[in-house]
Amino acid sequence: MQNHPITTDILRGAIELEATAQGVLPHRLPAWARQQCSDPQLAMVEAQPAGVRLVFRSEATVIELDAVCTRRVYVGAPARPDGLYDLIVDGQLVAQQSVSGGKVMTIDMAAGSMKTETGPAGTVRFDSLPSYEKRIEIWLPYNEATELLALRTDAPIEPIADDGRKVWLHHGSSISHGTDAASPSTTWPAIAAAQGKVELINLGFGGSALLDPFVARVIRDTRADIISIKLGINLVNLDVMRLRAFGPAVHGFIDTIREGHPNTPLHIISPILCPIHEDTPGPSLPDMTALSNGKLSFYAAGNPAERASGKLTLNVIRAELEKIVKLRAVNDAHLFYLDGRELYGEADAQELPLPDNLHPDAATHRRMGERYAGLVLKACEL
Repeated sequence: MQNHPITTDILRGAIELEATAQGVLPHRLPAWARQQCSDPQLAMVEAQPAGVRLVFRSEATVIELDAVCTRRVYVGAPARPDGLYDLIVDGQLVAQQSVSGGKVMTIDMAAGSMKTETGPAGTVRFDSLPSYEKRIEIWLPYNEATELLALRTDAPIEPIADDGRKVWLHHGSSISHGTDAASPSTTWPAIAAAQGKVELINLGFGGSALLDPFVARVIRDTRADIISIKLGINLVNLDVMRLRAFGPAVHGFIDTIREGHPNTPLHIISPILCPIHEDTPGPSLPDMTALSNGKLSFYAAGNPAERASGKLTLNVIRAELEKIVKLRAVNDAHLFYLDGRELYGEADAQELPLPDNLHPDAATHRRMGERYAGLVLKACEL
């Protein structure tokens, strides 16, 4: 078996690689941005490599990847499935594996605490692959921080420098991050990217799409041929601002992106349907009764009457985003608005309700990805 360094030549979707004592840790925010926010939630989710994958050509029939994962355990909730590594050969998903060992992060939502215990590295092994030269992609788990230690194959590998694909950069919440998708290559952005034949940079951060200025600067400074920003649900989840602050914050976020991407197609996506927050403000809180019965579920803890004082709901956010885009589009021909309910709306909620009242299931991720590819990516002149 041949050992190969894990470098940016073969790792796509990461913004930065941090050198560790044993290997490298992919990040989806650079160090300077991480230093501007001490929130442990953001620290956790930006290090989960949603959309990050190893990509190379090889005749290898055996591939081994050593890694240390960080799994999450929620006190009182059912055990979450282990993260998956998706092996894609010439565009087709051919195998899936999980890694053993790793760290365990225990999260107590009732107490608002988390602690992490260390654990050993594990190895993902894919074998019996065809011996001809092929495009190989290994998509890392979207729900586990993944320190990469070593890559081995039984044949040489070659980076794919440029295959002509355009780059789509997407920023959003846990739904964009991938929560409750079946696997890393089947989150809705990954499905959309595959069908739209574009390279994905996924800046979906669970619980953390909050109009942070440093995220706008990262997007500004990152190469992209099409950009999409999905806004709203986390602002309501955390009840972080009122309508007075929301509009100027959106304008500022767009202004910053436009400093680096003045003419790049920029799509502003409002929230998908979420019945508990359509007209009820946040915060979103875990249902402790459901949790005591082993089920993770959320409810809207705000008061609908508070809309009069500027509290945000999803319908308020949709109306404001549409108004902002319409205003700016007069002088910005490359700015577009998409109502998130075109990806998941009333009829979809009847057929495929959100299992925990916030997050779509695997079938809904696929539906949303297919719809976004058709509505936006395939329609864009990339």
